[in-house]
Amino acid sequence: MTAPVFHARPTALAAALVFALLLAGCSPAPDEAAPPAAAPATPAAVAPDAAAAADALAALSVDELRQRASVALRDQRLYGPVGDNAMEYYLAIREKSATPNVVAESALMDLMPYALIGAEQAIVDGDFVEAERLAELMARTDAEAPSLPRIREAIAAGRSAAAERTRLAEERARQAEAQRQAAAAQPVAPAAPVITAPTPVQAATPEPAPVAAQPAPAPAPQVAAPPPAPVAAAPAPVRTGPPRAISTPQPPYPREAARTRASGTVVAQFTIGADGRVSEVTVIRARPRGLFEDAVIDTVRTWRFEPPGEPVTMTRTFEFRM
Repeated sequence: MTAPVFHARPTALAAALVFALLLAGCSPAPDEAAPPAAAPATPAAVAPDAAAAADALAALSVDELRQRASVALRDQRLYGPVGDNAMEYYLAIREKSATPNVVAESALMDLMPYALIGAEQAIVDGDFVEAERLAELMARTDAEAPSLPRIREAIAAGRSAAAERTRLAEERARQAEAQRQAAAAQPVAPAAPVITAPTPVQAATPEPAPVAAQPAPAPAPQVAAPPPAPVAAAPAPVRTGPPRAISTPQPPYPREAARTRASGTVVAQFTIGADGRVSEVTVIRARPRGLFEDAVIDTVRTWRFEPPGEPVTMTRTFEFRM
């Protein structure tokens, strides 16, 4: 059974991981000790280089990998850091096992949606190196995952946009430097001489005759000043990019769909209010109909984002696959 690419709730993952740990404890390993309180330092954790991490994992036995994977799950190191996370440990177990390892395959099936969410968030943050690393973990888990082409296209588009922004910034900097150099190269005209005219001598004037005192004029009536004009409020800052997710648990796999091993896709549109809460959810397309929609609607209504200041409408595709 291939690893699914549907999204699962964190609680569902926790239950699946507890089940995986119980299976791991029941597997034959007489000399296996209890997991240590903290993950042991490995060469990959000290030097997060992909090649060094792969060599370090290859040097571990299946029992050591299973023990470290259990610790990584407990510490919520699901897909990072490089070389010291549950996903890479279970992939290493798969590569070392002559036959499919039930514990590793079950854990990878549950970890796949979290790697997808991490890759999407890395793309939003502009961290394309991390997004490509997570896409590679997803490909190693399930090379035919339907979400992989979309993630890779988003990474390529993001890299292209970033390169274009860099090119435009460099072009503006070159133009400003050229203008500065052109201004510095222009000759400065000499200043015109200042001619000071002689000060004229004023003739003596006779003393003015005394003027009779005039009565002081009556004070002008007080006129109320008009109220100050209202100050226009500063325009709200323009947000670029989608709001940052705070809590976006993934829909659970419906029990009826799991019983029949059904697969499907749901495309949902939802509106994020000014306060960051999802106000409405609409299913645009579902295949098959009437099986996965309720799980998507109920879950997306609980999502929370950083307040965008004004309503934002987004579309998300949810894939369910056994």
